[in-house]
Amino acid sequence: MLVPLCVSAETLYVEVADSYEERRSGLMFRDTLPENRGMFFVFPYPQRLSFWMKNTYIPLSIAYIGGDWVIKEIYDLQPLDTTPVISRLPVQYALEVNRGWFERHGVGVGDTVRFPCR
Repeated sequence: MLVPLCVSAETLYVEVADSYEERRSGLMFRDTLPENRGMFFVFPYPQRLSFWMKNTYIPLSIAYIGGDWVIKEIYDLQPLDTTPVISRLPVQYALEVNRGWFERHGVGVGDTVRFPCR
């Protein structure tokens, strides 16, 4: 199911990965991700998160988001790269979108995320 997620002034439609199994599989084994779509990962508490691109064919960007709903870090990810991309800070959420989406929409570190959109 897709739900709206407000990122700064933009609206994305995201799949929510809030269980261990959903977070573990993420966007693996997919060939495409429509523009303005993404996956929103929810963790039970702030922690240093680590993501990799094993079995992920789509070029992605990831935003690490704090428990205060502020984007703390943004990284570009390479398809099939198994090198972990670890957040420098404890964060509670991660948002994966097509690579370059944040830049194309003027979204950066310090911008806020709202879920649900209001």
